[in-house]
Amino acid sequence: MASIKEMTLHDRPRERILLHGGQALTDKELLAVLLRTGRAGQSALEMADELLGEGGGLNGLVTAERRSLRRPGLGDAKLATLLAALELGRRLARARMAERDLLEHPAAVASYLTLRYGSFDQEIMGALFLDVRNQLIYDNEIYRGTLSRALVEPRAIFKEALLRSASAFILFHTHPSGDPAPSAEDLDFTERMSKAGELLGVRLLDHLILGNYGAWVSLKRRGAC
Repeated sequence: MASIKEMTLHDRPRERILLHGGQALTDKELLAVLLRTGRAGQSALEMADELLGEGGGLNGLVTAERRSLRRPGLGDAKLATLLAALELGRRLARARMAERDLLEHPAAVASYLTLRYGSFDQEIMGALFLDVRNQLIYDNEIYRGTLSRALVEPRAIFKEALLRSASAFILFHTHPSGDPAPSAEDLDFTERMSKAGELLGVRLLDHLILGNYGAWVSLKRRGAC
C-alpha cells in the first residue's frame, strides 16, 4: 500500500473528499481522513485498514469498545475524533428512525440497533417504544449480562412503556455468539411478552435478535409475534 505522501495530490483522501465529497471515498479512506496521520512505519491509510480489518469492517468498528481501539499512534486526540464521528453517526441514525413507521422497516431498525448495541461480549436486551403511528419515542437498554429469558422480569419493560405513553414496542437483544438464530427460550419469551402486551394495551410489534457483522433475525417475520 502506497503511503499518502507517495500519492499524487489528487489521489490523497483529504484532497479527494474536498473535491468530490465523502461518497467518493472508501471506508478506509474516510477513516484515514479522521485519523489525519499514522505512526512510524504505518500511514494513516494502513492504520485505517488495520482498524477495519480487526473489527470485520465498519460495523465492527462502530460497535467496538474504546479499549479495543487503543494502540500506538492512536492517542487521545485521534481517538476522541474517531469516537465523536461514530457517535454522530449513531445520532443521525436515530434521528432518521424517528421519521419512519418502524413496523414497515425492520431492516432499518436492525441496522440502527446493530450500530448502537451490536458486537458486545455481554448479552443486551432492550426495547424501542413507539407511538400510535409506530414511530420511535424512545429506546433503552434494559438488561445486560448473561440472561435467562425465563428470569427476565417483564415489569421493567412495561413500566418504561407506560412511562413513555407508548402504544407499542419492539424488543431486541444481542447474541454474543454472533449467531442470531432464535433459541426455544427466545421464542417462549416472545410469546409471553406478546400476551402480556395485549393485556396492558401495549402491543409487541417485533422481537429482533442481533448477531455479528450486521446479521439479524425478526421473530415477527418468523410468525412468533
